[in-house]
Amino acid sequence: MSFIDENLENISIPSELKNDLENNQDVVKSNIEYLKELGISNYKDIFKTYYPMFLMDSSNFQEIFSKYDINDLIDKIDKNMAIIEHL
Repeated sequence: MSFIDENLENISIPSELKNDLENNQDVVKSNIEYLKELGISNYKDIFKTYYPMFLMDSSNFQEIFSKYDINDLIDKIDKNMAIIEHL
């Protein structure tokens, strides 16, 4: 079972969105990997809370995070991942 499948089981989401996540696993995985590469340790919690954003095209997803100083951003996300909503 993949990371996406494991985490979708624990999230109450509409079946249509769940299907989108399952059908676009390459994009979702790419976006998860990007967060991991940045050093964001709570990427699993971010996925569970903000799963719709992981359907975003990978280049657009990366562009959101690349606007900021990465060390500062990681520190802020680690302290309060709700900052994701304001990026």
